[in-house]
Amino acid sequence: MKFPGAHRFRLRVALCFIAIWCALVSTAQAQHFDIDGPRKKVTLPFKFERNSVIIPVTINGNGPYNFILDSGVGLMLITEPKLVDSLNISYKRLVTIPGLGEGDDAQAYITGQLDVSVPGVKGYGISAAILKTDNLNLSGFVGMPIHGIIGYEFFNNLIVQVNFADTVLNIYRPKDITRIKRKGTKVPLLVEEKKPYLISKVTLPDGSSSMNKLLIDLGAGHALSLDYLLQKKGMPDKFIAGNLGMGLNGPITGFISRAKLLDLGGYHVVAPLTAFPDANNTNIKPSVPRDGNVGMEILKRFKVTFDYTGGAVYLKKGYGFKEPFEHDMTGIEYYASGPGLEHIIISRVEPGSSGYDVGLERGDEIVAINFKPVYKMSLEEIDNLFKSRHERTMLLEIYHSGKTDHVVLTLKRRI
Repeated sequence: MKFPGAHRFRLRVALCFIAIWCALVSTAQAQHFDIDGPRKKVTLPFKFERNSVIIPVTINGNGPYNFILDSGVGLMLITEPKLVDSLNISYKRLVTIPGLGEGDDAQAYITGQLDVSVPGVKGYGISAAILKTDNLNLSGFVGMPIHGIIGYEFFNNLIVQVNFADTVLNIYRPKDITRIKRKGTKVPLLVEEKKPYLISKVTLPDGSSSMNKLLIDLGAGHALSLDYLLQKKGMPDKFIAGNLGMGLNGPITGFISRAKLLDLGGYHVVAPLTAFPDANNTNIKPSVPRDGNVGMEILKRFKVTFDYTGGAVYLKKGYGFKEPFEHDMTGIEYYASGPGLEHIIISRVEPGSSGYDVGLERGDEIVAINFKPVYKMSLEEIDNLFKSRHERTMLLEIYHSGKTDHVVLTLKRRI
């Protein structure tokens, strides 16, 4: 299984490269969605799990399937290989994607036009890439069945407002943007190679600041990533080394620290956790020059309205805007597995972390936390517990080497 328990930074790197590659081979030039019928607005509830916006998608009359809405990808990607047979696709060709994962090439089918829709919205000219093998294990990461990712084509012809407080998308046609009340602060948007960027000021702990071109990335679970700062300035004083994920050609090494301030459309985001990929990672250079990206840990604190056709994104401060940014305090990565995705398996333990200190290992299964079985919890609930409070103590029931042990784990703030 590739990418077990992956952080969204790991998935974001892999998916960006898939999206770039798929955009090059796609022959469909006018892929877009439009509101179905004469209505002027569609309100679409979504599920929000582990910093992922999940919407129902119907394909060729089948479904609905669970798709992650992701502004950082350029072509619809179906990650569940079993859908190849059930969708009755009349045309598909098999191609190779070099270097996805830990060495082996991946294969994907490129489809012709599909009949794609979400409730109230219909797709036109939509094609997709279908992974032959589920290299990404998005279902295991999110903790529920995930069948694919949908990106640029959902945004390029519509106004899409993401209301995280109410977990709904409000969808309009561009000509009706004047109908949208309380859009928020207008920020200029650059759409290049099917991805949205804005210019933002970042201030570091030493007081230095710079203007940065940042991808607005609904598919990245972290707060902020700055790609090239290590080459320019070196690391801030306080940081931790981290395995940021796995890219096309191997591990992505780097560091996690904090910026002092991110000025996002006039809103001051204070001390966001910030990923700094190592300069030696040659496999994360994007096709469009940029300085980093803004991810879901920041975006979910706003109501975000995307207007690709008008070259703008609107930001309105939302619930939890002033909540502090906290990193995981256990040092363990984990994913959901087994029937019903009810088993929580540890995929990695960071050396020197509290999880490492109590002897947790890759392959251990977390059975219960504070006497509550994990099958009664979502992965997001577990995430929130594990970053809840410095020096908080909790009891973990662990299945290891054929027997069950109880471990007392004390959370430790590392950054």
